[in-house]
Amino acid sequence: MALLRLHLLRPPHPPLAAVSSPWRRALPATRPAARPASRLLCSNRPASPSIVGGLLDYLNESWTQFHATAEAKKQLLEAGFELLSENDDWNLQPGGRYFFTRNMSCLVAFAVGEKYRVGNGFNIIAAHTDSPCLKLKPRSSSFKSGHQMVGVQTYGGGLWHTWFDRDLTLAGRVILKAPDGSFKHKLVKVNRPLIRVPTLAIHLDRTVNSEGFKPNLESHLAPLLATKCEETTLSSDDKKGSSSTKIVHHPLLLQVLSEEIGCGSDEIIGMELNVCDTQPSCLGGGKNEFIYSGRLDNLASCYCALKSLMDSSKIPEELSNEKGIRMIALFDNEEVGSNSMQGAGAPTIFQAMRRIVDSLMHQSMGEGALERALTSSFLVSADMAHALHPNYPDKHEEYHRPELQKGLVIKHNANQRYATSAVTAFLFKEIARIHNLPVQEFVVRNDMGCGSTIGPILASGVGIRTVDCGIPQLSMHSVREMCGKEDIDTTYKHFKAFFEMFSDIDQKLNVDF
Repeated sequence: MALLRLHLLRPPHPPLAAVSSPWRRALPATRPAARPASRLLCSNRPASPSIVGGLLDYLNESWTQFHATAEAKKQLLEAGFELLSENDDWNLQPGGRYFFTRNMSCLVAFAVGEKYRVGNGFNIIAAHTDSPCLKLKPRSSSFKSGHQMVGVQTYGGGLWHTWFDRDLTLAGRVILKAPDGSFKHKLVKVNRPLIRVPTLAIHLDRTVNSEGFKPNLESHLAPLLATKCEETTLSSDDKKGSSSTKIVHHPLLLQVLSEEIGCGSDEIIGMELNVCDTQPSCLGGGKNEFIYSGRLDNLASCYCALKSLMDSSKIPEELSNEKGIRMIALFDNEEVGSNSMQGAGAPTIFQAMRRIVDSLMHQSMGEGALERALTSSFLVSADMAHALHPNYPDKHEEYHRPELQKGLVIKHNANQRYATSAVTAFLFKEIARIHNLPVQEFVVRNDMGCGSTIGPILASGVGIRTVDCGIPQLSMHSVREMCGKEDIDTTYKHFKAFFEMFSDIDQKLNVDF
């Protein structure tokens, strides 16, 4: 009840200093000192610790794929993982915990079992850091009817009508030129409503409710930044030929960014910015049983994977009997096909596995070490799943209707849009059975198209057994999504159990002999 009262009394937008982590900072002052912090955020099973508070913090820090990766990096370092560089030699040891980032939007972390032997497998959970959003165009400065507008591109398959009439801002990364001529990469997040895409009044669009809202994504989706246009002293020739960011982006926008970063606007020589919703992630519903947030697809999976890896290898004893290697891989660009250096379509995970095996071989020269490791490995492709919508039950196949608060969803598709097989589904469900965790299953209707994940990409590209699964959610690809609080804790427990016991379960099943 304390959390419910707090939630109802909170203003729609908290003070800017609290936006990045509103719940974790507000709760301690309202609960009794002797009461565990997890109790207010956990499910109806008070004996079980909850990770929901940590997820809310992670979501509120991770407005972009860059921030999600940076926050994961921070947590791994605090947990004692060692940062590697892909450009350096690796000297890995059994019992060691390591990670590296690529493009600051992709991350691979792993813990080596104390009993690892050359040829043993990898147990991997993979997810993605990106979400559908609007991104600034390379030349974002535009003017319409006396207003300063910001040119944007659509990224992924978003529900773009949900981005109208929201308090939006910008976040991402910039490239700065230092006085000594060097260049720096820096993340930026403008913690206030900065831009907005207003809808047209119904008086000027009388048929919108009967015929639907059908905006032109080029003409009608440009956010409004300000009214008065700045004067500029540049000549027409300078305007045509200059590549300065002062020409391609509004000076006002550069001023806002430079104030946020603490640099001069002339130091900004490049940027990659996302449009973000400023409303913080929070609990909601009559019983505070839901999570309301942007980017649940797929940062909820990322956090559960990250947390389960850290907690399953927190102390040396937890790796003392592990024969394999526990790994997570968080990729960028899944929403647009994964075909990038930092996406699952790149050889990132294969190269990492090869380097790990090579480093751990030392003097051993066993034949086909990597190939043997691949056949022993298993990958959990974690991406959010479609929960049954109570207003649209006919959109689901009758006997495959995942519900909120009922556990992870295993995804099946005969046409390999998901990589799950009978064998991989059984192994993953066996973990749930042993730990008494709920599991659901999903197939799409035969008369509807089916989405896909990084699962088939990695299964075919790496040659690894794969199961596709996801946390059920509603409002997928909206600017504001929702999922069940119970499902977050269930997923964490399932992932943690996967790391701790999969190697032993796998030894009991033999398929090819």
